Amino acid sequence: MIYTKKMEANTMVIDSTFWVAVSFFIFFGGLVYLKVPQKINEILNKLITDIKNEIDESEKLRKEAKDLLNNAQSKLDTAQSVRNEILEQAKKDSDRLIIDLNDKFHKSSEIKKASAESKIAQMKEAAIKEIKDASVKIAVDSVKKIITTSVDKSKLDNLFQKNLEETKEELKKINS
Repeated sequence: MIYTKKMEANTMVIDSTFWVAVSFFIFFGGLVYLKVPQKINEILNKLITDIKNEIDESEKLRKEAKDLLNNAQSKLDTAQSVRNEILEQAKKDSDRLIIDLNDKFHKSSEIKKASAESKIAQMKEAAIKEIKDASVKIAVDSVKKIITTSVDKSKLDNLFQKNLEETKEELKKINS
């Protein structure tokens, strides 16, 4: 009796283990029959392919971004060199302009100075002429007074005629 009970208990354990094992094999057999592992494999392969494509796409985008960055950097470098050239040309132009304006100022000053000196010389000559004319007039008036007061009229007429003749001759010499 003890033995049969033990046996019964063992058969039950074997029985339940056996059925769990059988159901396990049936379950996996059903999975294989329904091609679940292949479908899982296909899904995983598709996910791997999608991830690979995304990685390739991101790598492509990274390369494009790097190319764009390099292109922008080269344009920036070019722009900086052009800016430096423009600044240097502007410096040269401004220096040249300053020199030209300085030369024009000095030339203008020289012309104004020469003009002023010419005007001063003309004014000096005019003043000297006026002084000579006034001196001659004063001298003539003085001589007239002296002659009229100290010389008689007949001598005065002779002297006047003689001076008049000499003056005419001198004027003819000057004009010719």
